Amino acid sequence: MNIRNFIGVAIISALVLTATGCKEKKDDKTTVVEKEREELVTVQPLAKETISKSISISAVLQPYETMNISPSVTGIIKKINVDVASRVSKGQTLVVMDETQLKTTRLQFANLETEMNRVEALLKSGSVSQQTYDQTKVQYDLTKENLEFLEKNTYVKADFPGVISAKNFENGELYSGMPILTLIQINTLKAIVNIPEAYFPMIKAGTKVQLSSEIYKGRTFEGTIEIIYPTIDANTHTFQAKVRIPNAKEELRPGMYMSVNIDLDNIEAIIVPYQSVLKLQGANERYVFVNNDGYAKRIVVEMGKRFDDKIEIISDEIKEGDELVVVGQAKLVDGVKLNISK
Repeated sequence: MNIRNFIGVAIISALVLTATGCKEKKDDKTTVVEKEREELVTVQPLAKETISKSISISAVLQPYETMNISPSVTGIIKKINVDVASRVSKGQTLVVMDETQLKTTRLQFANLETEMNRVEALLKSGSVSQQTYDQTKVQYDLTKENLEFLEKNTYVKADFPGVISAKNFENGELYSGMPILTLIQINTLKAIVNIPEAYFPMIKAGTKVQLSSEIYKGRTFEGTIEIIYPTIDANTHTFQAKVRIPNAKEELRPGMYMSVNIDLDNIEAIIVPYQSVLKLQGANERYVFVNNDGYAKRIVVEMGKRFDDKIEIISDEIKEGDELVVVGQAKLVDGVKLNISK
């Protein structure tokens, strides 16, 4: 390499190193500026207020009981006594299956019953051994149990009064798998509601609820919380409750979309300005910012009852006395320094 080329390479290298050094200094400066960023905000101490509490939850009505008519024996369906929308009473025979096996078992049982009576008489007179009696008795009991099973599954009856909602076979078809009929109870309905875990201590079995629907504007229907499920869903932070809904006039039907309103006792709750609660873009997550020793702390909250321009918020991370950011919160990110307006 001649001296002219060497000098050129040296100059270019020096320029590159100088430019890189300048960029690093600029990046360092930007990072420092970001760390020292301050946002002017106004805060408000959180305080509890006594409120008359109620919660409203959406639910879909279900039959109180559902019975799939599915005999435990396969075979030809001799007769289906009902159709879709037929009203049935408890104990009514809905389906008759092929009776061949049942008739054979009845004959076997009749013969065994005669034999059993004979062996009992002989045992009393000492003409047969206890072992012979025991063997006959076992066979008699097993056949009797099998006969009861076949009678139940040959003449299939309704367990409760209701309405036939589905029919999947016709007379003479071979039954297998799919239920022949579906029977539902509609004079009483139920709804399974998912309630935020914060209300778990307040919800009791026997609590009255009011249900409303867009179909019946201005009307409410009464229900009762019958069962409170014992676990909290770790993903949704809700628990389930079963609501029993009398429906003697059958104005409500399974599948209807209802709003379930639950009135609770007066409680202490944290109420904040509605605009202080922010919504995560593209999701349903709600959050607020509080003053954490001069820095913004982001806290996810659940929204409770609204009171005009105020809203109840619920979170295990907030407490009475915390300073909530009520002005300037839209510009904040977690950890940014706060310049609190006095």
